Amino acid sequence: MNRPMKRPMKRPRKRRGISAVLLVPVVMVACSTTGRLPSAVEVEAPTTTAGATPPAVECPADQQLPDGVTQPSYAPDGPTPAPGKMPAGSTMAAIKAAGVLRVGISADTLLFSSLDPQDNVIKGFDVDVLLEVAKAIFAVDTEAEARQHLDITVIPYRERLPKLKADEVDLVAHTMTINCVRWQQIAFSSEYFHAGQRVLVKVDSTYRTIDDLDSAGATVCVPDGSTNQENLTAYPNAVAVVRTDISDCLVDLQQGQVEAITGDDTVLAGLAAQDPATKVVGPQFSNEPYGLGVRADRVDFVKFVNSVIEDMRTDGRWAAIYETWLVPSLTDTVPDPPAARYGRTED
Repeated sequence: MNRPMKRPMKRPRKRRGISAVLLVPVVMVACSTTGRLPSAVEVEAPTTTAGATPPAVECPADQQLPDGVTQPSYAPDGPTPAPGKMPAGSTMAAIKAAGVLRVGISADTLLFSSLDPQDNVIKGFDVDVLLEVAKAIFAVDTEAEARQHLDITVIPYRERLPKLKADEVDLVAHTMTINCVRWQQIAFSSEYFHAGQRVLVKVDSTYRTIDDLDSAGATVCVPDGSTNQENLTAYPNAVAVVRTDISDCLVDLQQGQVEAITGDDTVLAGLAAQDPATKVVGPQFSNEPYGLGVRADRVDFVKFVNSVIEDMRTDGRWAAIYETWLVPSLTDTVPDPPAARYGRTED
């Protein structure tokens, strides 16, 4: 059975701001229609043309769900604890005592989590959700105060689970899809955003769908370690080009090295905002419910995060964050937030 922590977690010395920077510059063009600047981060750039590696962990038969049904999370124990009043012995109390919430995020996913070169600050939908969690733990009201308590590690897709399992971060907010295989290794919050996989091509491309690309045996770039990579294996004629991060894929598309990129429509919308010579096409061909990643043994923290997200759904904060970042880049109006699905029990 998972239980709240009885002693503070071992933590690195306190530090603020960005604690990891990647290598090789990525140059993007054009500004988004919302007025936010494109990311100008540096990322490592190894590439392969290998297919997706089958997961080493399998989903138990009794946890397999129909397509489109999100894996359940742990229900909150009750109302969110008062800001600054974390239960004694809990994961949240340890985080508050340390003074920092260690978070793993992207720095080049425009609209969700990207570096604004004007002030060198990472901003976006995912970051704003993390700031709400920080406000609840540290009893602060403003974004500036909450940011003082974030210890940020910039990570590529493939490092999201390893960083959590190694206890290098407390939370991962990185457009990460909730699925059964990942639930065997880490825990997830309830769904805080619903996305779907589509494709990005140049505006003059004749390709309109993933089926067009598959039929033509086209080259399609996909980020390593993502569910997008796994989903692409259902289209075996498409030649997968696997890159460390999706920003590398945009460079490949701009340089004519690939004919398309596949990824979540939320992420692709950010790329299209950076480069108006590209466009998102075709219908969604997957369900991608996003959750915040947490270590598997910190069930109390999952429940706490779920209570914060529940408050955000009902008091208008989720809608405000959506309007700030995703209207009109993704949709013209603010949709209802995804409903929570609870029911997971502690072992």
